[in-house]
Amino acid sequence: MESRLGGALSEANMRQRLEAEGYSVSRYVYPPGTCFPEHSHGVDKKDTVLEGRLRITSEGKEFILEPGDIIEIPAQTPHTADVVGKEGVVSFDATRPAKKGK
Repeated sequence: MESRLGGALSEANMRQRLEAEGYSVSRYVYPPGTCFPEHSHGVDKKDTVLEGRLRITSEGKEFILEPGDIIEIPAQTPHTADVVGKEGVVSFDATRPAKKGK
């Protein structure tokens, strides 16, 4: 897990960083109480929190992401996600196409 970007946290800066790494970026807003049961994705992805707190659980480990935190989730990795606390979450879901031959 990567955490705490250097410099000012802004949507524009975060989007620019992720796109420079080759990711397609989508912005999501999740209200308090949002919970995603265990699932996986067919592509490598990074979840980034801009506002609020998001808990990601994967491979027996729990990560609490706060503004500026990024977690990388490789393709086919089972994980859960849920909003922590009474504040909603604004996040970027960044995906990168699978490499050829995979």
